[in-house]
Amino acid sequence: MTYVDAFVVPVSRAKLAAYKKLAKGAAAVFKKYGALSYVECLADDVKPGKLTSYPQSVKLKADEVVVTSWITYKNKAARNACWKKCMKDPFMANFDPKNVPFDGKRMFFGGFKTIVEA
Repeated sequence: MTYVDAFVVPVSRAKLAAYKKLAKGAAAVFKKYGALSYVECLADDVKPGKLTSYPQSVKLKADEVVVTSWITYKNKAARNACWKKCMKDPFMANFDPKNVPFDGKRMFFGGFKTIVEA
């Protein structure tokens, strides 16, 4: 079964083009070092819930949109090796977290073991 890294992040609508450019670069790097797939999705049909929701999870502001993404790997060992190589790649090594087109303080992410694949 594959291993998945999943991310949820708020992005300013004014910075969507910059975010997309960053995501395309990151996708190329992750695929280069072993990721099976890299997907970025812009929220289209997500509404605030009564208790929780995508917008509430990142304390979404009026001028922002939620982006969710995932990266798949053959297994957790492949994921760990991929991340290690990615962090040494010039694209990632020269990455300035202070100048990103999203609010990293409200981003959340994690690694997941798959339990069903169809």
